[in-house]
Amino acid sequence: MSRILAIDYGQKRTGIAVTDSLQIIANGLTTVETKHLEQFILDYMAKEDVSTIVIGKPTQMDGEDSENMKRIEPFYNRLKKLLPNTEITYYDERFTSVLAHKAMIDSGIGRKARQNKSLVDKISATIILEDYLQSKSF
Repeated sequence: MSRILAIDYGQKRTGIAVTDSLQIIANGLTTVETKHLEQFILDYMAKEDVSTIVIGKPTQMDGEDSENMKRIEPFYNRLKKLLPNTEITYYDERFTSVLAHKAMIDSGIGRKARQNKSLVDKISATIILEDYLQSKSF
């Protein structure tokens, strides 16, 4: 089987998570500067078999797209052109940053480490991927 890659797209940094090859376990992979994101994905996909890319869709409480969607949509469209044989989909990312902070606290990560935005982005991407996997198992 191939992997599923999840993206928590940010203006400066982007968190990335990936499944194992059986698509059972989601793991935080890395955080990359957003300006290098497309190249990172292309390089990663040259080494690993990825069938699906899940992009966190920032949605407000009322269901409307958030401000960041203006940056994500062009990225999504470029990826669709660059990777026509890869499924690329959105998945609701509401509350992932809050859940990431909670997961960090629950795991005993210290206050200083919790301020590491790169770690928060990577954990957020992992949460998006875990939620996506759960939604597919029903």
